[in-house]
Amino acid sequence: MKKVMLVACVLFSTFCLTGCEDEELSQSIYALQESASVVKWKGYSPELYHDGTFQVQSQNIQVVDGKVTSGTFTIPIATIVNFDLPDEVKPMLLEHLKSPDFFHLALHPTATFKITKVQPLASASEEANYTVTGDFSMLGKTHPITFPARINFTGNNLELEASFKLDRTKWGMTYAADPALGEHHILPEVDIQFDLTANRK
Repeated sequence: MKKVMLVACVLFSTFCLTGCEDEELSQSIYALQESASVVKWKGYSPELYHDGTFQVQSQNIQVVDGKVTSGTFTIPIATIVNFDLPDEVKPMLLEHLKSPDFFHLALHPTATFKITKVQPLASASEEANYTVTGDFSMLGKTHPITFPARINFTGNNLELEASFKLDRTKWGMTYAADPALGEHHILPEVDIQFDLTANRK
């Protein structure tokens, strides 16, 4: 009886150790490669648009069994740049965007996106193979958002690409959102594009 118990204990211990090793091997943490990652934006009025980018940071993208399970991305508002305007005019737009009318940089220096769920798409395509859900925080408010994304793994690299629209007024950014303003009206929806590359730690 003692021999049977001893064998059982050895088998149980071996199973637990093997399970723990497998679990450890299946989990990885990725850090964003900031020089190769960017958040693009594009805002519209009835007659024109402005576009540009933000820098983005993240050190804790978790991958389990080859699937992204969590991650928090920080967008420093001060890194905003503009592409479409002449150099002599860009500072005026950027200072306005940093003002209380828009991002209120002095009180809210960052926006964040925290992944809460990643699900594979039933009908994957070249544009998207997953649906990403998370909490987007800006101007002191947090709301959930969901969007399709393309997530690929190549060696130790992870790439995530996604395009979606964000209604800025949900976060209290209501400047010039009234259609009655005519040509001075700024549409509530802004185009957002994530182009992110991360490396396994």
